[in-house]
Amino acid sequence: MVAPRAVWKGFLKVASVSCGIKLVGATSEAGKVHFKILNRKDGLPVKSAYVDEQTGDVVEAEDQTKGFELENDDYIEIEPDEIKKLKLTSAHTLEVDEFVALDDIDTRYLEKPYYLVPADGAALEAFSVLREAMKKKRVAARSCVVLYQRGREVVIQPFGKGMLLTELRTRNEMVSEKSVFEGLKSPKYDKDLLEIAELLIDKKVTKFDPSKFEDTYEDALIAMIDAKRKGKKLPKAAPKPKENVIDLAAVLRKSLAKEGIKAPSTARPARKSA
Repeated sequence: MVAPRAVWKGFLKVASVSCGIKLVGATSEAGKVHFKILNRKDGLPVKSAYVDEQTGDVVEAEDQTKGFELENDDYIEIEPDEIKKLKLTSAHTLEVDEFVALDDIDTRYLEKPYYLVPADGAALEAFSVLREAMKKKRVAARSCVVLYQRGREVVIQPFGKGMLLTELRTRNEMVSEKSVFEGLKSPKYDKDLLEIAELLIDKKVTKFDPSKFEDTYEDALIAMIDAKRKGKKLPKAAPKPKENVIDLAAVLRKSLAKEGIKAPSTARPARKSA
């Protein structure tokens, strides 16, 4: 089995302690269904191209450059070489600024994971000591790194024999929960119904097992493609959910019965809700 290619190589630095490291992508799109855009007239693939907005002419790669828009149709041109000349420490060093408790990490900000491993045998000792110390203290390291020509805030935490580096979303990218939850009210509900819901949850508590995760949309795509390839009838569309007024108490009791759990006898019928 061929080892995955490193996407970044550099150093992990904590105070005066440093060690060579490399990052390997922890996710892959290899198993996803990918489509090509076809010309409907002849069924042949088409390719995208950059065209001049004014003339409509195709602009070749060697004639393309980046631009930052100041105002309408007023740009500052930025050459790729000018970006490469920006000498940032984070381009080759993961310098740890601080450590945060694992329990304090807001999971909304976690974005893309990478495996972090020692670059060579000489880095193994320092790498292992830092990992075990972080594991014992239950903390993650905070740092930043330049990946794919962009600076990214990251957290690094112990993970198995190595570490896990995860890109973070910035605060500007997040929608405030207050803007979404502000209008929500706390309705009055029967406490007995809460007890029934807790029993139902207890019955279904299990371990976090990603091996059981399924991409039902991807499966449906594959089934459709297979049917078209074999000239068979396409699978039926999934039925739309019904939006009916329900009796919450009756539904909860029915769910308990289905799971083989006896409902508390004290639970009273509840008012109907949408």
